[in-house]
Amino acid sequence: MKIALMDSGIGLLAAAAAVRRLRPDVDLVLSSDPGSMPWGPRTPEDVTARALAVAEAAAQHRPDALIVACNTASVRALSALRARLEPEVPVIGTVPAIKPAAAGGGPVAIWATPATTGSPYQRGLIGEFAEGVSVTEVACPGLADAVEHGDQEGIDAAMAAAAERTPGDVRAVVLGCTHYELVAERIRAAVQQPGLPPLALHGSAGAVAAQALRRIGELPDPAAPAEGSLTVLLGGSEGGLSATALAYEEGRLLQAVSPAR
Repeated sequence: MKIALMDSGIGLLAAAAAVRRLRPDVDLVLSSDPGSMPWGPRTPEDVTARALAVAEAAAQHRPDALIVACNTASVRALSALRARLEPEVPVIGTVPAIKPAAAGGGPVAIWATPATTGSPYQRGLIGEFAEGVSVTEVACPGLADAVEHGDQEGIDAAMAAAAERTPGDVRAVVLGCTHYELVAERIRAAVQQPGLPPLALHGSAGAVAAQALRRIGELPDPAAPAEGSLTVLLGGSEGGLSATALAYEEGRLLQAVSPAR
């Protein structure tokens, strides 16, 4: 069993780690193009072209499924990716976890890239899943790029700016970019108000990992032997996890279970 994941950069680590926790025996292919980061400001046509190139590099390794572990690529290029790869390779997109966040009654904040914030796509999800719930869309310029490069000061500055635009009564935050899941606890600390119940964070990694297994007819088996391999593709060429990737817990988990060959 082999599952590929694609993203512009290291945002795919969260979903890859989620797959690895559910199935330690699965072979993973991580395909990205960090030299083209960030994708958010690019035109839809440019994002689609880059997403197709990253996905086709992964498809050369004949995976059983491909996870589009990138909100921007899911918004801009999911239809094109499915048209190119399915039915041979099921393609699983990443949807912001607005539905489970709204189920708690709110108020809810959605932290996302400027390109996603206010987009018809995100507004459609809010209208479908959060009717009657107070939702604030919070653009986080520079946060994904800072996470990608391990820029700690940049991460803190982007989080502080986003936290200032987040209402103090928010009870749940949707992490609307896969990169944000790598710094989830720092986001919680930035938004949490003293004296209030713990803030709920809603990412997508666990859901897309479980959906990928369902699409290929497999069940979670966390006790399976940790025999899965790890292949890392950077711009289509085989490489390894970067020092920045290994600075995050998810990268260290992947490296510990199956070092990139």
